[in-house]
Amino acid sequence: MADKQKKKTGPKTKEKIIHGNNPAADVSRETLTGKATRHEEVPDYLPEPDAAVRKRAEENLLKGLESFGLSLSDRQLDQLYQYYRNLVRWNQVMNLTAIVDFEEIYVKHFLDSLTITAVLEKDRMMNGMKLIDVGTGAGFPGLPLAVAFPSLQVTLMDSLNKRIKFLSETVEILGLSNVETVHGRAEELARNKKFRESYDLCCSRAVANISTLSEYCLPFVKQGGAFIPYKSEKIEEELKAGEKAIGILGGKIEKNVSFILPDTDYSRSMLLIRKVRQTSSKYPRKAGTPSREPL
Repeated sequence: MADKQKKKTGPKTKEKIIHGNNPAADVSRETLTGKATRHEEVPDYLPEPDAAVRKRAEENLLKGLESFGLSLSDRQLDQLYQYYRNLVRWNQVMNLTAIVDFEEIYVKHFLDSLTITAVLEKDRMMNGMKLIDVGTGAGFPGLPLAVAFPSLQVTLMDSLNKRIKFLSETVEILGLSNVETVHGRAEELARNKKFRESYDLCCSRAVANISTLSEYCLPFVKQGGAFIPYKSEKIEEELKAGEKAIGILGGKIEKNVSFILPDTDYSRSMLLIRKVRQTSSKYPRKAGTPSREPL
C-alpha cells in the first residue's frame, strides 16, 4: 500500500540524498573509537591489521601514487584506513567487494581509484569541480577521490539502498563534508533537472561495455565536461564499437591511456570522453534498454 501511495503522491523520479555531514546518517564520529551505536544488522567487528602490514600497505600506496603525481597526508591515509575497516565490517553482511585482503584493497581499490590523473591534470581535480560516480557500489572510485581531493564535490550514486546506507555511514565516519550519496537508477536520475548535465566529471568503474556506460553517464555531464570510465583491459575493439554511441550522446574520445597498476600485473585503460554538445532528451532510454540494446 505504501508503494502505491508513493507513486501517486511522489515525484516520478525517486531519490534519497544524504549529505556527508547529516546527523541522520545514524553514526557519529565516535565510531572511530567504537562508542557509536552500530547499524543493528552489521556486526561490531572492526579489523585491526598488524602495524607493520599497515605501514607497508601505506608506503606502497604512496609509492604507487608518485607515478601519477599524487601524495596523501597522514590525515588522508587515516581516512582511507577507516574506510577499509568499515568496508570489511559491512562486507560480512552484504556483497561489497570480493577483495578483502588489506594490502590488495590498498592497491586494487584505493590506488586504482586515484589513477584518474593518468588522463586528467591534478590541478583541475583540485579546482572545486563537481563529480558524480555512477553505479558507485562500495564507493570506488568516488570516495577515495573525495578523500584525496577535498575541494572536489562528489556525488555517489547507486541503485541499491543498502550500499547507500554503507556509504553514508562511511562518509560520516571519515568526516567528509564534500560528499553526498544518492539512491536511484541512472536511467531515472539522468532525467531529473537537478542532476542532468550538472557535473564537470562523471566517473564509473561499473562493468559494462562503453556504449552502455556512455548512455548511463554522459547525460549527467555538462557541455565541456568529461566522462572517465575505468576499464580493466585494452579496449580498442570495444572503443571502435562504441564510437557511434559516444557521438550520438554528445561525446568525443579525447584520451585513451593504458598502463599496469604499479606493483601488480593488473592492466588498466583510462578514457577521457569529452562532452562536446548536449545529449538528446531521448537518452538515456528506459531501464534495461541500454544494456539489452546498446546504441
